[in-house]
Amino acid sequence: MKTVAISILGTTMDRRGKGDKRWDKWRPTVSMFQHDDLLIDRLELLFDNHSQGLAKQVTEDIARVSPETEVVHHRVNFADPWDFETVYSQLLDFARGYSFKPTRESYLVHITTGTHVAQICLYLLTEAGYLPGQLLQTAPAKRDSNLPGQYQIIDLDLSRYDQIASRFQKEHQEGTVYLKGGIETNNAAFNRMIEQLEKVSIRSNAPILITGPTGAGKTQLAQRVYELRRQRGKLEGRLVAINCATLKGENTMSALFGHKKGAFTGATADRAGLLKEAHKGLLFLDEIGELGLDEQAMLLRAIEDKRFIPFGSDRETSSDFQLIAGTNKDLAQKAREGAFRADLLARIDLWTYELPSLKERIEDLEPNLDYEIESFSNKAGHLVSFNKAAREKYLAFGRSPEASWSANFRDLNASITRMGTLADGGRITVEVVNEEISRLKRKWQTAEDSGENPKAAIENVLGAGSSEEMDYYDQLKLAALIEVCRESGSMAEAGRKLFDVSRQAKKSNNDSHRVKQLLGKYGIRFEDLKAECREV
Repeated sequence: MKTVAISILGTTMDRRGKGDKRWDKWRPTVSMFQHDDLLIDRLELLFDNHSQGLAKQVTEDIARVSPETEVVHHRVNFADPWDFETVYSQLLDFARGYSFKPTRESYLVHITTGTHVAQICLYLLTEAGYLPGQLLQTAPAKRDSNLPGQYQIIDLDLSRYDQIASRFQKEHQEGTVYLKGGIETNNAAFNRMIEQLEKVSIRSNAPILITGPTGAGKTQLAQRVYELRRQRGKLEGRLVAINCATLKGENTMSALFGHKKGAFTGATADRAGLLKEAHKGLLFLDEIGELGLDEQAMLLRAIEDKRFIPFGSDRETSSDFQLIAGTNKDLAQKAREGAFRADLLARIDLWTYELPSLKERIEDLEPNLDYEIESFSNKAGHLVSFNKAAREKYLAFGRSPEASWSANFRDLNASITRMGTLADGGRITVEVVNEEISRLKRKWQTAEDSGENPKAAIENVLGAGSSEEMDYYDQLKLAALIEVCRESGSMAEAGRKLFDVSRQAKKSNNDSHRVKQLLGKYGIRFEDLKAECREV
């Protein structure tokens, strides 16, 4: 395994001495290569445009003392080398853009050179895993010593340093629960599942299938798996996500696999497609069960062979992507019914993880409550918190049989958003909690009385996941529109019910046209709603 050092050029300490006298001075970057027991195969040297001459001199000197070492130059220009945010951002960009090969190379991060700000940033990036290595600290030799200096390699495995581990226990815990969004969950089964998923995310490139009810967190978990894989050097492309329920007709083939110009009416230019955009990255297909059988067949080949044919093309193209699929449907049942290809299911369910509903892991209500409060505070720009009595009352209600949490964590997120917004001085009181509990009861009771909540009513018409990008207010309006149309004999009758007040102010009424326009915004036809009623 090769050893690679990453170091910032020391514009002061590496410039000591003129001519051959420079060899009489301790220079930290050169000194790394003057130790017989520290062999470095490659140095990644970071410097700005003003230090090109010094970088050339240091590189030549390294070649004299360690000819087997390769030196690679990287230009990193800090607008202000003492501004923490600027320096951290640019070093983070370097780390994210560097192609780490942890199975073939070990890394040392030299933290002796650069400004103190840069040294701190290098430490933080190493501790967080963006620079996957150990710290290297160099120093001059002790007085009256002929040695070229001294060095120390620091392992940031905090479990080896009890005193440090206790100081940074919270940060360490947050790192170990990364896939849980930094939330210390209490549900034992959920924790075991996430622990295994973390191993699979790092060790395997095989497809992952995430199942669970709407609002259980499938999209967020896929995002975190992507970030974890990218941090560990498992992929270098971007995350491409699509809800398959939003794809209809010819647009499905085009969106997924791309198309050639002229492939169909409106195809005025070539389109790469989502699979191609996910090359070297991760493709998340939420609600994969909504794909048609033709698209499923093409997707299966793309997963197995990394090749597919864009719509309207006679030539294959390729894309090396990793896949995560999501669904709230029973794909095995759909396969038995012939609505989902059994061979595709067999290919994507090597690693299947079912996310439980919030009700099924109600012991995790409190840590998720803390997470949502912190997230809202960050977005609002000020601290928001419960007083003790309000917190206890909200948790007691949330754990009670009265709380259905029908939309799972989306219900919790929306609830915290409302209370945080109404909290005077950022303090959520019992009065605010009482009002929110009443609101949640009405919401869930209305859903129970109607036999289905707004999301279900919409998704029964438009397909699974179609309501996810809609505000709850818009969901209520569309669900009510669907219900009125189903109960009416004609669009004119539906219009009279819907516009019973505003139509009185019009000289002429075209209620049918207004209903048709509203339904048309969502691609719904009145005739189709009535046909569904007759089938039922």
